[in-house]
Amino acid sequence: MKPNSGTLVINIMNGGKAEAYEGVYQCTARNERGAAVSNNIVIRPSRSPLWTKEKLEPNHVREGDSLVLHCRPPVGLPPPIIFWMDNAFQRLPQSERVSQGLNGDLYFSNVQPEDTREDYICYARFNHTQTIQQKQPISVKVFSTKPVTERQPVLLTPTGSTSTKVELRGNVLLLECIAAGLPTPVIRWIKEGGELPANRTFFENFKKTLKIIDVSEADSGNYKCIARNTLGSVHHVISVTVKAAPYWITAPRNLVLSPGEDGTLICRANGNPKPSISWLANGVPIAIAQEDPSRKVDGDTIIFSHVQERSSAVYQCNASNEYGYLLANAFVNVLAEPPRILTPANKLYQVIADSPALLDCAYFGSPKPEIEWFKGVKGSILRGNEYVFHDNGTLEIPVAQKNSAGTYTCVARNELGKIQNEVQLEIKDPTMIIKQPEYKVIQRYGQASFECIIKHDSTLLPTVTWLKDNDELPDDERFLVGKDNLTIMNVTDKDDGTYTCIVNTTLDSVSASAVLTVVAAPPTPAIIYARPNPPFDLELTGQLERSIELSWIPGDENNSPITNFVIEYEDALHEPGVWHYQTEVPGTQTTVQLKLSPYVNYSFRVIAVNKIGRSQPSEPSEQYLTKSASPDENPANVQGIGSEPDNLVITWEPLKGFQSNGPGLQYKVSWRQKDVDDEWTSVIVANVSKYIVSGTPTFVPYEIKVQALNDLGYAPEPSEVIGHSGEDLPMVAPGNVQVHVINSTLAKVQWDPVPLKTVRGNLQGYKVYYWKVQSLSRRSRRHVEKKILTFRGNKTFGMLPGLEPYSSYKLNVRVVNGKGEGPASPDKVFKTPEGVPSSPSFLKITNPTLDSLTLEWGSPTHPNGVLTSYTLKFQPINNTHELGPLVEIRIPANESSLILKNLNYSTRYKFYFNAQTSVGSGSQITEEAVTIMDEAMASRQVDIATQGWFIGLMCAVALLILILLIVCFIRRNKGGKYPVKEKEDAHADPEIQPMKEDDGTFGEYSDAEDHKPLKKGSRTPSDRTVKKEDSDDSLVDYGEGVNGQFNEDGSFIGQYSGKKEKEPAEGNESSEAPSPVNAMNSFV
Repeated sequence: MKPNSGTLVINIMNGGKAEAYEGVYQCTARNERGAAVSNNIVIRPSRSPLWTKEKLEPNHVREGDSLVLHCRPPVGLPPPIIFWMDNAFQRLPQSERVSQGLNGDLYFSNVQPEDTREDYICYARFNHTQTIQQKQPISVKVFSTKPVTERQPVLLTPTGSTSTKVELRGNVLLLECIAAGLPTPVIRWIKEGGELPANRTFFENFKKTLKIIDVSEADSGNYKCIARNTLGSVHHVISVTVKAAPYWITAPRNLVLSPGEDGTLICRANGNPKPSISWLANGVPIAIAQEDPSRKVDGDTIIFSHVQERSSAVYQCNASNEYGYLLANAFVNVLAEPPRILTPANKLYQVIADSPALLDCAYFGSPKPEIEWFKGVKGSILRGNEYVFHDNGTLEIPVAQKNSAGTYTCVARNELGKIQNEVQLEIKDPTMIIKQPEYKVIQRYGQASFECIIKHDSTLLPTVTWLKDNDELPDDERFLVGKDNLTIMNVTDKDDGTYTCIVNTTLDSVSASAVLTVVAAPPTPAIIYARPNPPFDLELTGQLERSIELSWIPGDENNSPITNFVIEYEDALHEPGVWHYQTEVPGTQTTVQLKLSPYVNYSFRVIAVNKIGRSQPSEPSEQYLTKSASPDENPANVQGIGSEPDNLVITWEPLKGFQSNGPGLQYKVSWRQKDVDDEWTSVIVANVSKYIVSGTPTFVPYEIKVQALNDLGYAPEPSEVIGHSGEDLPMVAPGNVQVHVINSTLAKVQWDPVPLKTVRGNLQGYKVYYWKVQSLSRRSRRHVEKKILTFRGNKTFGMLPGLEPYSSYKLNVRVVNGKGEGPASPDKVFKTPEGVPSSPSFLKITNPTLDSLTLEWGSPTHPNGVLTSYTLKFQPINNTHELGPLVEIRIPANESSLILKNLNYSTRYKFYFNAQTSVGSGSQITEEAVTIMDEAMASRQVDIATQGWFIGLMCAVALLILILLIVCFIRRNKGGKYPVKEKEDAHADPEIQPMKEDDGTFGEYSDAEDHKPLKKGSRTPSDRTVKKEDSDDSLVDYGEGVNGQFNEDGSFIGQYSGKKEKEPAEGNESSEAPSPVNAMNSFV
């Protein structure tokens, strides 16, 4: 055993046999507080025995018949991986007709002449010992008979019509059916009385193998495989029973108690069959352990009452059945400690205004201390919704303001003492860009300038960074970065793009972007600019194995100097017709030394570039073939990522043709389990980009390397990368889920992280599923709509926004890895407190009289709590739109109507109505209504249409018009002219104008949205009297928002239909208030 460690080292490198150490080991750690024990550790030496020698007779088979080649590998530890290959170490092709079974045998549904060969070889690979054993080759000879007889399906495995299978919960269930027949049968799988589980069912080996991952008790049942061809079908039923080794429901957790306190240890597990629970204390069965009067065992629970310091011990819970066991240690520590604060004193916190501030107060003590926070030297204890108090002692200010700065004191106290600690909070002004860069359009060779003027907290030091297209600025002296601007001199087309100014401080970061567009400058008519002509006379000199010299003669510049030459090459051996970039040189250079790679047939061409553009490529140079060599480099981007829980997929980017440096390019793929294997397992594969390692443990790290080689040798030793075998779904749900309701619409959920071993993959985060169960005010359930919030990383808490007040919710938490979601935690129920209600659903005002109005209303659509009362406010509105005094009435919550009495007649009133809960008042609804006018006043209005003199006058006017029409008709027939129209225009009289078509009908009433003038003949004089010439047959419009109608006694009333608006402040404010009706005239 290593010194100062509990690690036991068994070293057989210097002699000894592994078999001598075979057995079951258990570790016990002990001190004065108790003893903890480990799980059983089983050590078994790996075995890779040789095949027993046997004499294999050739297999003579008639064409179309079935055949089974038995492998029967030696029994090894762990079991070997079986595969079939030929003498050339090439895997034998498999198909629906020919496939390998789960037992390693090779099955032929029907043999064909091409199956004749003498090298069917079964290989057994023992991964742990890194050895491969080979069976003697098997010979198969197929003889033909004409015609070939077709046969209906017959099952080769399993035999009979039924069989049974037992699998453990959480394992992979593999069911197999292989059938013979001609034509080759097709396999189909069903589950009797149910469906195959979605997302966990896979078909392998050409659907001959049914694979269900992560099986549970619900997967028990009868599975039927059906083999069918054109001649018929056959089926087999496999009865599957899923058993379960014990698994935790609630594992015991450590307890820290103070003397005299009570506590419990709970150990709950499930399995099939149900596991038995046994307890140990300090590694000894609790029945024979040292007695403790404060301890009582009740099945899966130990109850502690009035513990003392001598009650400290380590308890072990053992849950076991015939398929396995669970063992967990829980330390019961009886401790009496005064509070201690672990956060450093006078720690300084700096945050940006309007952002959250978290002030730590890490503490320890037994009993668990109570935490209180104070602000300032003599401040009172902090309370209220503006603060959030976390269980770990942290004080959270969700929105820190300038006045939040200062000294905060954390006080921790229990019955053994008290301690306090001060921290400082500083609030900084946010960093802002007060003048952002703007969009620019600049002519080529001009100058562009972007401004970025910032404002920041005087105590923070900002750094300004400029980016082009989200990358660093080009390394070019034309780019000048000033204190608050960026200037680009002699802009070119390459300067087109988006420029971003980023301002960073130690606390925040802001950015702003603008686009620069470069356009061509107006051409000078006297000079014509163009792309250069292509270079010519390419010549190769100084040929060496890895280099060559290329020279050329430039073409015409066409009035724009050549800035550079681009050299490209073609590899006629590997990629004929494809040109690749090699290098580029300044425009003053016409010779370049080029680096070459082995085993490439080079041709070169040159392209000239000026400010206008690129020339056409030159004619290709002569070809030059370099000699072969071993590879210079290894594949890039080597990765190891499992696609299944039991494999490791190693991928890489293959070398390109010219990178191979010679013929026969291959790859040596090597791997070993990190910190477990000392030796590498290697395999050489063809020029591919992937290799799959099977039979790996789930999600464990592997060291991987891929080395290139060709016919001339190996590339340099490759670097190692770390990969992981495949992920599997997480095993356990997060525990200790707690919900802290912050206010009526916001809650905080927190949980204990799951052990990383149980994640079985890359931890991506946690998902919180939550849904509303019912509203506490209505007690009515509705369709459950689950909401999901995802919290990335190893977070252990999150906020649930947008909750409905006064409601009951449920939630659960699940851990997520790259494979998917783990099981859900038990549903947690929580309730939100009351909030303020919404506005009443409606407010109607009916039955107006001289001095009363009836109000009816509906309760709020969202009460958000228990309604306590309603509040009604109202005030009169006079003819000049002025508001009168405001009256307020409190109404019980169970009322739905009210009659307001002792109102003024013919008066408009404005009403404001809202509901209250114990939290406060909700939003209000407003309406307006009018009491009817005094009947005595209405009776004083005179209807002139009923007067005798008015009727006589109308008859006289009609007679006069008739006489004038007759005279005009006679004079026109005589040819004379009579200026009737001119005289009528000069002496117009409204009493002799033709009556309109609608003057004999009732006028339309205006509504609240239609401010139309009164119709002709309906006007009322300002002195409220009715003139004779103002009579007509229409009703007077009754102002804005009033619909005219008659009461039973024949009088006219107004029924108001109001609209919602905000409540104005009390006092004289302008409001839309039409005048009351002054008169109503009609014909009788």
